[in-house]
Amino acid sequence: MYEQLKPLAFIIEDEESLADIFTQAMNLADFETRTIADGQKAIQALADLNPAVVILDLYLPGASGDKVLAYIRNESRLEKVIVVLTTFDSLLADSLREQTDYVLLKPVGFGQLRDLAIRLRINIK
Repeated sequence: MYEQLKPLAFIIEDEESLADIFTQAMNLADFETRTIADGQKAIQALADLNPAVVILDLYLPGASGDKVLAYIRNESRLEKVIVVLTTFDSLLADSLREQTDYVLLKPVGFGQLRDLAIRLRINIK
């Protein structure tokens, strides 16, 4: 059986260029990454994954990011997952702020996410 040596960052983002930037930043901070572009498929994948960090877009095909967030927060196995919400929608982000650990308003720069990823990695053993 495969043993994961690095913590997993699960990136749920349907905009390919942003998903690539998020992946690069998390890899630089020594996370293993997995990316998915559909909210419903993300929920299905979370049934088998144990990520340390989830980078979550709010507007996704399949199921919206707030539904993915609700799944994460209602699943006791995922209670320690750090959720980084990324969105253009500051009003919706504000309404979900208490359920997330970090909110990044788009456009999110590589340096901004890299610095956050490094801080997160230091705190995750």
